[in-house]
Amino acid sequence: MSHIVNGACPLDCPDTCAWQIEVEDGKAIRMRGRKDHPYTRGSLCGKVNNYLDAVYAPDRLTTPLRRVGEKGEGRFQAIDWDEAIGLTATALRTTIDRYGPEAVLPFYYAGTLGAVQGWSLGQRLFKHLGATRLDTTICDAAAYAALRVTMHRPVGTDPEDFAHARLILVWGANLLSSNMHQWHFIHAAQQNGAHVVAIDPLPTDTAERCDQHLQLLPGTDAALAMGLMGELHAAGACDEEWLAECAVGWPELRERLADWNAERAAEICGLHASEIRALADRIITTRPTAIRMGLGLQRHGGAGAAIRAITVLGAVAGDFRHVGGGVVSETSGRFDDVTSGLEEPAGLPLPLARTINMSRLAEALTDSALTPAVHAMVVWNTNPAATVPDQTRVQQGLRRDDLHLTVLEHRLTDTALFADVVLPATMQTEHLDIHPSYGHHYLTLNLPAIEPVGQCLPNNEIFRRLATALELTHPRLHDSDEALIRQFIDTDRARERGITFESLCETGYVAIDDLAGTAPHANGGFPTRDGKLHITVPELADVNLDPIPGYTPSFEGADPVLAQRFPLILITPAHRFFLNSTFADLPGHLRMTGAPTLFLSQNDATARGIEAGDEVEVANDRGAFRCQAAIHPQARDGVAWSYKAYWAKDNGGNNVNATTPVRDADMGGAPTFHDNRVEATLVAKANEFTPSAVAAVGD
Repeated sequence: MSHIVNGACPLDCPDTCAWQIEVEDGKAIRMRGRKDHPYTRGSLCGKVNNYLDAVYAPDRLTTPLRRVGEKGEGRFQAIDWDEAIGLTATALRTTIDRYGPEAVLPFYYAGTLGAVQGWSLGQRLFKHLGATRLDTTICDAAAYAALRVTMHRPVGTDPEDFAHARLILVWGANLLSSNMHQWHFIHAAQQNGAHVVAIDPLPTDTAERCDQHLQLLPGTDAALAMGLMGELHAAGACDEEWLAECAVGWPELRERLADWNAERAAEICGLHASEIRALADRIITTRPTAIRMGLGLQRHGGAGAAIRAITVLGAVAGDFRHVGGGVVSETSGRFDDVTSGLEEPAGLPLPLARTINMSRLAEALTDSALTPAVHAMVVWNTNPAATVPDQTRVQQGLRRDDLHLTVLEHRLTDTALFADVVLPATMQTEHLDIHPSYGHHYLTLNLPAIEPVGQCLPNNEIFRRLATALELTHPRLHDSDEALIRQFIDTDRARERGITFESLCETGYVAIDDLAGTAPHANGGFPTRDGKLHITVPELADVNLDPIPGYTPSFEGADPVLAQRFPLILITPAHRFFLNSTFADLPGHLRMTGAPTLFLSQNDATARGIEAGDEVEVANDRGAFRCQAAIHPQARDGVAWSYKAYWAKDNGGNNVNATTPVRDADMGGAPTFHDNRVEATLVAKANEFTPSAVAAVGD
């Protein structure tokens, strides 16, 4: 007899799907999205539909490993858990005794978004040791920083209420690849007569399904938002009443908007002024208008400025008054009252320590001036050798003989190849966890469906064993996973809503609020100290940022001198069948993605003697990678793209991150992956080059 176990997709995606796994004779045989979940609605994405293939894949790590070859060579020997934990504990203790605790660097991110297996005991352990702190900037740091100063935490329109909008701007988001369940609500509005506009430098599959596509130049989003607001201001169409009652700093912005119009924005964005003016006219006459901001638009030099300007555009138009109107980038701020942080529990000593920006790992591992140098790393829930900027220097650092590296993983990733010790971790089907979301308002429990494959252990069990080996006895370092979940929902707001571990075991998920179908910010109600949206933020002047929303140019994208040497702006978006580097080794997913590919306009390809299927080298002063070429009929001249997170070890040792810069955006210490100039040169004609697979144009 089979039975059904409720769970949650663990991946770094706003959809945080609720799933159900069918188990028979101890084996997971089938999985599906929960039909009764208001956001998942019974469907899983192309990345996750075959998740069980990853669970039972032949390359799954099932026993601890010790390196016996050179770093990066991939030669390991199976060992038992006692030896593996002992080797890691000895390396940590030796490093601390010789160089001090800051010579230890924990490195982690969102390989799982689970509050338990992703953001609890590992962080507690290393903070308690006094290790270097990690600034987890690599995804949404600029957006989070911009939203923090504007509304205190990420809130806004309920994504489900987009179904009520009459005009929708999908801004910097390829929803069908990276937020597909949001599209259901947008498509419902579209079928009901809403006009949907994609604002994106790339001709994405989402843009194809929209009614209109504004294909602006990369990094110019803030200029477009300012131009639209300038047109609203000139037409006398700003919601002065709402702005006076529910916002702070509108007079300062209003004065600045006198200098912005469609013509100025068009010159910066590479659009026609008539396109911008027409969209402004739609915004003026259409209530409610909803804006869905993606994260791709905030990976350039002026990222924070862009997020601030787009957020304020929704306020200036008065759309927060209406059900389905306003702006949302992330919903994670809605969970702050319902859940509590697990990384720094009361009573656990947490010494102060330096902080390293994870996006600057290349610097941290190779800068001879860093004191103390990093001599021990423990990596979990991420694959930095494939996903961090300036890949060549990252790999150089990981090869250091004086660096001990332990990696918790499911398979031998690019990073694991450099490890001294590899520890096999469980996957989502095999452990307990709880998941908030940054794309909807539901909290979801993940129950283990099967026993761990082989000798795999949950992340937290590994950290508990490591704490024991280090003779650390504080009880908060040994909490069970169930105890951690109970701590996570130990809040007054959770109690008010009747959210308990027992209730979640029964239902699997719960709505954390009743905001769907309302206009939560019709009268302000932002989580700022005064309940208002902060348009102008005087404190930003203290860190040399503009207090008033405006346009901050990108670094490389807006550099005409650098453009002479590297005329192509390279964007590295997510692929529909990869989640960063997750699934990038599975044969089924690789068949769907095809080989690494550079997409070019016809003019850019012709100017370089490149034809579809040719092998090209994409390079700048930081490094280079090789891939096949494809010509996309809707590509902008001067803008190229190649999908991120192919495993470097399978593609000549490099991927797109061999070219990406180590440079911070204007806010949050965020990386600038899409602020990257390159040149592409022909290496071999198609009849001389056989890639591992062929990528379809327009994937």
